[in-house]
Amino acid sequence: MLGLANLLSFNACAQNKVESGTYNTMLKILLKHDVPEIGAVEAYKNAVDYIFLDSREREEFNVSHINGAVWIGYDDFGIARVKGIPKEKKIIVYCSVGARSEKISGKLIASGYKDVSNMYGGIFEWVNRNYPVYTNQNKPTKKVHAYNRSWGIWLRNAEKIY
Repeated sequence: MLGLANLLSFNACAQNKVESGTYNTMLKILLKHDVPEIGAVEAYKNAVDYIFLDSREREEFNVSHINGAVWIGYDDFGIARVKGIPKEKKIIVYCSVGARSEKISGKLIASGYKDVSNMYGGIFEWVNRNYPVYTNQNKPTKKVHAYNRSWGIWLRNAEKIY
């Protein structure tokens, strides 16, 4: 059940829409919308205010990630991976499209983190809006792990790596 803050976040989804109407429709169906959501535009504009957590697998993160993001993974995620992050910090969790990060966001909230948002559309939307991603050597790149060929259809403006 959606709490008031989550309901307001869900109702504000119009500002979180991705550029592609088809992609947005898929996300509305795929995601549960049971955690606060933030769009890539707002996340980018206010990036200095947030800690970004990357909930993709290590192989995906190693191809590229949002500058300064902390890798936390998904398949073997444990709350110990974020033990050094104060529970009052503003956090944005992302993955490829927002499904894995939505689940991790829920786990963080359940563990007492106060200000956690799932990035609607994930790193795909971040890159689709031409926002930069970086290698582990902190160099800008156009390469993004596209998860698989089925999900890769949602990724534009990047060299897709599988």
